[in-house]
Amino acid sequence: MNKTVKTVLQVALFALFIAAAVWAYDAVGKKVEPEDGAGLNGGDKREPKKTEAPDFTVFDAAGEPVKLSEMRGKPVVLNFWASWCSPCRGEMPEFERLYQETDGEIVFMMVDLVDGRRETKAKGAQYIEEQGFTFPVYFDTEQDAALRYGVSSIPRTIFIDREGKIITAATGSMDGQTLQKGIELIE
Repeated sequence: MNKTVKTVLQVALFALFIAAAVWAYDAVGKKVEPEDGAGLNGGDKREPKKTEAPDFTVFDAAGEPVKLSEMRGKPVVLNFWASWCSPCRGEMPEFERLYQETDGEIVFMMVDLVDGRRETKAKGAQYIEEQGFTFPVYFDTEQDAALRYGVSSIPRTIFIDREGKIITAATGSMDGQTLQKGIELIE
């Protein structure tokens, strides 16, 4: 095989690889996050497409397993974060404020993405204690939740209604107004 044919074949294989990667990324994103017809991020105001929220198991501070499905019957704000993440730390006071204001009517699942290196359960728990946050914190020590939701960047917040359906989601730090709007969509 001459050098030109070999180069063309390599370029074609690389292009095929990129196309497959884009398709896989798109498929995972569509599986978890419905269209933002609810307008959380300034989108249109159509009725949101509801998607079944994938179940997962995380662990509470005592090390006891907790499943998302145990929260069915109440709206859930599911937030993925880590103590080293500046945008995560920036939005946490708003989560705390709204957690206090909703008085248990909304379930807040603040899921610390523990990888055992950069983020440990001890680091996450220490940060929460130092800041005086009272919302419930769960630890994704086995990356079950992160994998099921395709979390590739944080913070990531998913709004789930009382029937266990994802209504909308947002990636990146949210201000209080946007967080409130998400909560209103699932109340």
